[in-house]
Amino acid sequence: MSRSLIALTVLIALLLQIPVTLASEPSSVVIITNPDVELASLNHETARAIFAMRQRAFPNGQSAHVFVLPDNNAIHERFAKEILNVYPHQLRLAWDRVVFSGTGQAPNEVSSEAAMVDRVASTPGGIGYVDRSALSDRVRVLTVE
Repeated sequence: MSRSLIALTVLIALLLQIPVTLASEPSSVVIITNPDVELASLNHETARAIFAMRQRAFPNGQSAHVFVLPDNNAIHERFAKEILNVYPHQLRLAWDRVVFSGTGQAPNEVSSEAAMVDRVASTPGGIGYVDRSALSDRVRVLTVE
């Protein structure tokens, strides 16, 4: 009886550590920019404001042209949750608010990560996101602090 109790205790302890280990791993989703964007990083609030379409320029004054994946894309969901700390539907609400109020426009939607890299790389001030595995030397990675 005591051996099975010890085994059960060890199993429970291991299971309880899994979320902690997964949560501490860095996200594989990264923000990418056109090479002409002269920034190495953004603070968290600025990144959220740019992707929510509340801020139309980078901190250095350069215009930001935002590209996003479709709402139901797994990379989009991970980006919203892991990088911006919002749910995808909250981003959609923010975009709808600026469009319907007439104060702005929605971001440019692309169909795939390859299209994201192409559009960001070819658009001055372009900013978007991809899984780290989809990176190309045609874009720069922007860190979020």
